[in-house]
Amino acid sequence: MESVKPVAVTPRKKLARSFAKVLHVKALIGIASVDGLKNVISDANLKDEGNMGKSNKSSLNWSESFVEDDDEELQERKANEALLAKLFASISIVKGAYAELQYSQSPFDPDGIEAADQLLVSELKNLSELKQCFLKKQFDPSPETAILEAESKELQGVIKTYEIMGKKLESQVRLKDSEVIFLREKLEEANKRNKAIERRLNQSGQLAVLDNVHISGLSPSHFISVLRHAVRSIRNFVRVIVDEMRSADWDVDAAVNAIEQNVVYLAEDHKCFAIEAFVCREMFDAFHFPNFSVSKESLPDRSKRQQWFYGRFNEMKSMKAKDFLAEKPRSSFAKFCRVKYLKLVHPKMESSFFGNMSQRNLVNAGEFPDTAFFTSFAEMAKRVWLLHCLAFSLEPQASIFQVGKGCRFSDVYMESVNDEIFLYSEVESDPQVAFTVVPGFRIGKTVIQCQVYLSQHQSKAKKITSTKQR
Repeated sequence: MESVKPVAVTPRKKLARSFAKVLHVKALIGIASVDGLKNVISDANLKDEGNMGKSNKSSLNWSESFVEDDDEELQERKANEALLAKLFASISIVKGAYAELQYSQSPFDPDGIEAADQLLVSELKNLSELKQCFLKKQFDPSPETAILEAESKELQGVIKTYEIMGKKLESQVRLKDSEVIFLREKLEEANKRNKAIERRLNQSGQLAVLDNVHISGLSPSHFISVLRHAVRSIRNFVRVIVDEMRSADWDVDAAVNAIEQNVVYLAEDHKCFAIEAFVCREMFDAFHFPNFSVSKESLPDRSKRQQWFYGRFNEMKSMKAKDFLAEKPRSSFAKFCRVKYLKLVHPKMESSFFGNMSQRNLVNAGEFPDTAFFTSFAEMAKRVWLLHCLAFSLEPQASIFQVGKGCRFSDVYMESVNDEIFLYSEVESDPQVAFTVVPGFRIGKTVIQCQVYLSQHQSKAKKITSTKQR
């Protein structure tokens, strides 16, 4: 077997083959890589477009699902709100029906009770139906309309409740009005009884002990009886003044301090004694003169004066002051009333009490007001006038006296209007006179004690007040 001999290859041929081979391989590789790259790029683009399409589709699907979920949640919320609105409306109707049921029981109203009972049963059934709808998730298809209807129904129930409350309040007002009328009638009856008692106490008939008494038979006991009536009428007028002060919103404490300074009172109601002292000072001023504040009055001779005064006393004791002034507006007593009123009742006081000074103007004009205030004053003035007439009818005549502030208390000449001051053990010394409330009188050897208000010094008075508080 013959062996194949290798063909001799020249270097030039060898180089050409290698070069051709390389070019062939590169050409193959270059084409394949380009086509492959194109294919890869196109595939990637297709994949990206596919992914983008899928992502767009998925995002659209998610947004649509969110919108659908929001709508469902909103519908469910509105349905629940409608259910709650119906619930509150039914409760409001139940409250109104129950209020009407209570109101119809007193006074008894069978028609009202029946109507309220039917409404209660109907609304309780409605509440039961609402419960079943909630448990079965059966909501109203148009919740907006249901909410408006429920709100209207709730307002109707509220209005019904307020109407019943208004009726109850009106019935209570009528009841209170009837009670007020009844109490006013009782008060008027009590006031009439009190006035009747006061008239019996203050009427001139109480001076019947002086009827048919000859002037020679007059004694200090007769004078004491008239003095008691005068003091009682003074205190009645003081009560009227205090009532007017309170009605006019006066500062009573300031008024009392203006009358008597630096006085410590053991009790609040003791301040009235200062006003009484002021009235007594004005009314008894010039008591020791025969004309008694009536200037330019002619008096009889001394020998006839005693009988003349007693005749005045008898002339007036059985008459009311108002009637006497109406019959004799130019008499000495009328002049006395005019002088004392203008001096006792200050213009500012009258204006504050009554809003005008019409009473003062009438008195200045020589007339007399027909008012309760002036009638009380005139009655007081009459009693003081009678006491003055009787004082100058006695033999010896009665003389007047009072005690100055700071004097030591003496039970011979004084009578305390606040005896409780002696009950405190802390008082080391005898109390002193703060002011004279009612003056005293002497008739010969007989002494009629003056009435005084007692107090201690400021420091000792504080001790008494603190002891009373304990």
